[in-house]
Amino acid sequence: MNPSFLKSKALKGYANYVRANPDDLVWHTCKHRVLYADTDRSQTVYHAKYLHYFELGRTSLMRAAAYPYREIEASGYVYPIIEVGLNIYTPLHYDDLMRIYTRPSERERVKLRFDYIITQETTNTIVCEGFTRHCATNSAGIPVAVDEKTVKLWQNFPK
Repeated sequence: MNPSFLKSKALKGYANYVRANPDDLVWHTCKHRVLYADTDRSQTVYHAKYLHYFELGRTSLMRAAAYPYREIEASGYVYPIIEVGLNIYTPLHYDDLMRIYTRPSERERVKLRFDYIITQETTNTIVCEGFTRHCATNSAGIPVAVDEKTVKLWQNFPK
């Protein structure tokens, strides 16, 4: 990951959104502090916890876009994860403050992808980057086309 990513600027008119250099992509951001329960015997964040942090970033983005998961599911759609990618570069420890960057990425007929970058807030060190890919299903678990409101979210995400 390019260190210039950390020189992101707040996006005017959008709370909790930044534009990152050098590619000018827009990311939604939220902060979180590492809980003691998130660490393992080595006193670092257990690797699977990063997926929880990705979920926090994703649900925060969806809530900020006025389309929280509760509303998605009430509309009859479910978006289970079907693929995950995670690269950890440096560990987080108990009580570290992190910033979670999330953005919608690819969209196919029945699949969505979110991208993530997590940084250590006080040092601006990139901790990890990754993605989650989701399949749109109905409440019975049958794959269906991505719902219209989610399609609009992808289309209207700040450029």
